[in-house]
Amino acid sequence: METVFKNKTYMNWDVTLDIAKKEFSKLDPKTMAFRAGVKYAEKEREIIVPFLNEECRVRFPSGEVYHECKEVPLDHQILILHYLSSAEGVPLKHQWISFKELPSGQIYINPFYNRAVRPLVKFFGQKPDALIKAGRALGGKEMDMGDASIQIPVFPMVNIAYIVWEGDDEFPASGNVLFDASAPNYLPTEDYAVLGGMIVFKLKKIADQND
Repeated sequence: METVFKNKTYMNWDVTLDIAKKEFSKLDPKTMAFRAGVKYAEKEREIIVPFLNEECRVRFPSGEVYHECKEVPLDHQILILHYLSSAEGVPLKHQWISFKELPSGQIYINPFYNRAVRPLVKFFGQKPDALIKAGRALGGKEMDMGDASIQIPVFPMVNIAYIVWEGDDEFPASGNVLFDASAPNYLPTEDYAVLGGMIVFKLKKIADQND
């Protein structure tokens, strides 16, 4: 499976993870935790990171990411490490921007649309209520946009909004995925391209379980 991180393409998740761990190990854990809005357990030398309504822990300096009850997927580990390494401590701006407004977002807009927006509309365009229910299971907060919208707290300082407009006889269903304007201060744009689709897949999985 091919994915894109840090301006490079990797065919192997393990290679990407090793690079993320090396970058992480070079930084100060207290500073990373402060900028990311998370806690650092100094005695255990672990950073506690809420991620998609669950709590993961990252050991310093090894960069080992773990969950007390289950295995953490490699792509999740990479995103968590990138978040800690990239966080700049900028406050949330509470202004929504589109993916193409992210740095170099125009370059990745087609893959992002195919991974995130198109599946979002396909899965939830005709059943907007299911989007709200599934989003709440990820700790999301309902918004007043479109026919249904939900704000998902991916990390403490990273929120992503999912919006759908229900189709009718004249117009097809449509949707959008938006980011807080502070998003560039917490993850590279490539990671948001991955996150957007990852969360849609999780929302669909939750909705399917609720049917």
